[in-house]
Amino acid sequence: MNSNNSLQADLSPRGAMFSIRSKAMVIALGICGAVASTAAFAQATAGSLYGWAPAGQSITVQSKEGFHRQVTANAKGHYSINVVPSGVYSVTLEKDGLPVVTHQNVNVIVGRGQEVDFVCRGSKCPEASNN
Repeated sequence: MNSNNSLQADLSPRGAMFSIRSKAMVIALGICGAVASTAAFAQATAGSLYGWAPAGQSITVQSKEGFHRQVTANAKGHYSINVVPSGVYSVTLEKDGLPVVTHQNVNVIVGRGQEVDFVCRGSKCPEASNN
């Protein structure tokens, strides 16, 4: 028996098909890894805001750089705003489209949630403190 035969690649149709499948699998895994790392990187540059406000009222987050998002507090008065780029924001409670209370200088940190509450009694909210 020739020892060189055992070192040669299997060039049979079955061996060639295995080789193509192996290469396709490596390429597919590489693409999936690249997509997953891009998604992880996007999340690694953002944080979130959450808190309590009168049920059904609007909460708007705004940065000087132009980021703007608005959500509504749910029936229990909870709200959350996810994927907020890190930075400094003003967070405003609005009623009927008009600002009621604004928290200035709210710092959003990468990978963290920042609580911003609007504690209101009845329909009147106290003045917001600077955070």
